[in-house]
Amino acid sequence: MIIHLICVGQKMPKWVQDAYQDYAKRLPKSCSLNLIELPMALRGKTGSVAQYKTEEAKRILAAVPKQARLIVLDEKGVQPTTLKLADKLAEWLGGGQDIALVVGGPDGLDESIREQASWMWSLSHLTLPHPLVRVLLAEQIYRAWSVLQNHPYHRE
Repeated sequence: MIIHLICVGQKMPKWVQDAYQDYAKRLPKSCSLNLIELPMALRGKTGSVAQYKTEEAKRILAAVPKQARLIVLDEKGVQPTTLKLADKLAEWLGGGQDIALVVGGPDGLDESIREQASWMWSLSHLTLPHPLVRVLLAEQIYRAWSVLQNHPYHRE
């Protein structure tokens, strides 16, 4: 299974790239991460948030691999514990299809993307910076995988 991490936003600082890669490379091929960075819609004085989200939604849907299960990061999503996330990862692995894990742009996701999602995941009630979200996602996926493997990385 491949988890395609589809993120709106490019040109992350080196520390973000390094931290993301540190966790991504720890995962086996049977549960690998594939980062897909998409450009944000160009913001201007005459545009609207709805227009930006619609434009970004088109790019997101074009980037989602065929047959992939769509999972979105959203502030209204479920905030699982580590063990519940491990259960979710086990479900994904057992399902035999790739995952498209989507992080929207600064204005969030268009409703059309949310409606198509099979699961909405929230990392926190806090507002988190997009660069940090990438690192947190990679770490939490690695942590969930380590729970499933009885690896000592996660200690209860």
